[in-house]
Amino acid sequence: MEELCKRISEIKITLFGDEAEPSQEACSQLTQEFFKEDTFRILILFIPTLNLGSRIDATHVIANLLRQQVNKSRFVGLEYLKNNLDIVDILLSGYEDTNASDVTLSYGSIARECIRYQDVAKYVLDSQHMKKFFNYIQIPTFEISSDAALTFKELVTRHKSTAADFLAKNYEWFFQEYNSKLLDSSSNYITKRNAAKLLAEILLDRSNTGVMVRYVSSLDNMRVLMNLLRESNRGIQLETFHVFKLFVDNQNKPEDIVLVLLSNKSKLLRFFEDFNVNNKEDDELFLADKDRVVNEIRNLKPRKLLCRANKHHEIIPCVLSKPVPPQQS
Repeated sequence: MEELCKRISEIKITLFGDEAEPSQEACSQLTQEFFKEDTFRILILFIPTLNLGSRIDATHVIANLLRQQVNKSRFVGLEYLKNNLDIVDILLSGYEDTNASDVTLSYGSIARECIRYQDVAKYVLDSQHMKKFFNYIQIPTFEISSDAALTFKELVTRHKSTAADFLAKNYEWFFQEYNSKLLDSSSNYITKRNAAKLLAEILLDRSNTGVMVRYVSSLDNMRVLMNLLRESNRGIQLETFHVFKLFVDNQNKPEDIVLVLLSNKSKLLRFFEDFNVNNKEDDELFLADKDRVVNEIRNLKPRKLLCRANKHHEIIPCVLSKPVPPQQS
């Protein structure tokens, strides 16, 4: 083990330099040998046995090697990973071991370096790992849950087109899990705040326009956000507002959403009277958004109810027609 730690230290000096700048030729040669000899896998498997200092060095070494270009064009690390994707499974399974947080954090950091490559990110997105993340993010150990949340965010935001395809294909289960496990009232403050912030980032990304339209057309989703607005913590309220405003801004609101907004109109208007941010730099943009939302809610008009009977002469529940036009004097 002492020999391994010494070797890791030597590799680190080659890649990062000591008193002199690292040699690009030496770095390229080391990179090719490292992946050709399967040293990457060996080092990953030995990380749990290393002392803390060597474990940190190993993490930095691996991150550097994964980013190295050979002949200014070849990413040897990517070529290796595409043929050894099971290593990513090993790294992500680290979140299962809540008793070895230092190892988990090292594995999480390396996993994020791996998913910088789109092919690797797609592999994870298409795997069963994605469903497990909703549990990892709720792990009581703060360091582990926070690291899992970082990896999760990378997966759903870094590679726009790949993430958009994943969200569109997996919309139902993904957002059901997102709402119930990350935004639910039983989640802790940090989980809810970060989840609301990430949700806004996802929905406001142009690559996810179709997903955004679908999300803000759901009354169940809006109810989740309205409950979050009732949280006593202002941070959660502010992050939630950036999602809630999308429901209000939607110019093609479904009938059930209009009804709920109307029935809560006075409460919402009272809520927004005292709703402000503490950061003055954000005041101008926030106030513009808030004014637009308030005006939209204030100007909502009741819609005429239409009821009809079916062939059995049973009354079918009322639906809403277009807004009732103002009376002509």
